[in-house]
Amino acid sequence: MRALHADTGYLLYRLGLRSGQLFNTFLQESGLRLRHYAVLRFLATCEGALQRELSAQLGYDPSAIVGLVDDLEKLGFAERRPAPDDRRSRIVVLTEDGRAFLRDTDQAGQEVTDELLTPLAPAERKTLHTLLLRVAGDRLA
Repeated sequence: MRALHADTGYLLYRLGLRSGQLFNTFLQESGLRLRHYAVLRFLATCEGALQRELSAQLGYDPSAIVGLVDDLEKLGFAERRPAPDDRRSRIVVLTEDGRAFLRDTDQAGQEVTDELLTPLAPAERKTLHTLLLRVAGDRLA
């Protein structure tokens, strides 16, 4: 196991898995998963997005986006609307219920992050975040 822990990429992978597990446990009560949450968080940053844009920005398969948006529509957290510049296309927008859900989960989401980062002091957490942003660069934009 020591050799694996010497591999930074492997550590990032394992921490990503653990983070996903913690977030999915936190979201379990709502019936959502981390992938739904990511769509909601992305939609909160814009006035709506085409499903293909969601797929590209979040790195999810286009067929997965269809199912995720269907789930969010059933809950009333998102809806499909005609695109303003192309009536044949539909954009996905966050509803007020979706915004309320995100507001209601902000504290719990922070608690999940705090649990994951328990071994780090506040200054170390800030440094880690800054470094991860630098490593991610434009690849997450």
